[in-house]
Amino acid sequence: MNRIWRGDLPASAITPRATFESRREFVRGAAALALTGGLWAPLGRAFANDAEPPTRERLAGVRKSGYKLVDALTPYEDVTTYNNFYEFGTDKADPARNAHRLRTRPWVVQVDGECARPRSFDIDDILRLAPLEERVYRMRCVEGWSMVIPWVGYPLARLLKAVEPNSRAKFVEFSTQADPATMPGLRSRVLAWPYTEGLRIDEAMHPLTLLTVGLYGEVLPKQNGAPVRIVVPWKYGFKSAKSIVRIRLVEAMPITAWNRAQPSEYGFYSNVNPEVDHPRWSQAKERRIGEFRKRDTLMFNGYGEEVASLYSGMDLRKWF
Repeated sequence: MNRIWRGDLPASAITPRATFESRREFVRGAAALALTGGLWAPLGRAFANDAEPPTRERLAGVRKSGYKLVDALTPYEDVTTYNNFYEFGTDKADPARNAHRLRTRPWVVQVDGECARPRSFDIDDILRLAPLEERVYRMRCVEGWSMVIPWVGYPLARLLKAVEPNSRAKFVEFSTQADPATMPGLRSRVLAWPYTEGLRIDEAMHPLTLLTVGLYGEVLPKQNGAPVRIVVPWKYGFKSAKSIVRIRLVEAMPITAWNRAQPSEYGFYSNVNPEVDHPRWSQAKERRIGEFRKRDTLMFNGYGEEVASLYSGMDLRKWF
């Protein structure tokens, strides 16, 4: 049945000051061009024009999802050159410059913890487990920018059901690759490595939560989290863990990377909520990459009809 969906630290805090100031001057100049009839250059391409071109490979057998989104897609070039992936650097262009070093085969994801049938899945196991489909999702970054991306994958629930979670499995913890030989960002102390994230079990099993292996009908680029990541479209982007190597079913709420680093700024739930500001900026507006004017941020990123019931009775200011 077709359905239409309506509707980290900031880079300035961790990027070298000279880089940040030059970026701000670019934005001012672009605004001036817009006012005089000039062209507004998409931010991704403007900041990453020296990036390593991604290797592009079509995924076979991808079917279109019954879910539809009316928003215009963010161009592939911007999706793949303007990224947060701190294992490859803290500048938005760093992942596209550096991620070519990542080795994505062989790749194994261990799924264990509170389950009856723990096992390891290599990337081919993951690709064979369920039919691949394309789903267009809005993605909202805590820093205030957003994209619309046609991801390829299938519900994470398909993988989790294969290991048969038991009654003690209340949460799901994701651990990502941490290889100093291929990830230069691990030399920084922005976060404790490896990067970890987590979801409540009902969030992880929700049909919108996507185990993702591609975008735009192609194999997932390395700078976007290859070879396998999750996408949770109603939460801020840092909740969607990239380059996953372990999924653990646990009884207690896991400690996540950003919550460990800044617990007053990055709560465990991190649902997109325009009514709850980040301590250092408002979340009420966002700028879609490729657009100049800001737009209103939607509650749950526009997916409230599907996910609001998960949080019935919860104080979403306390459980942010």
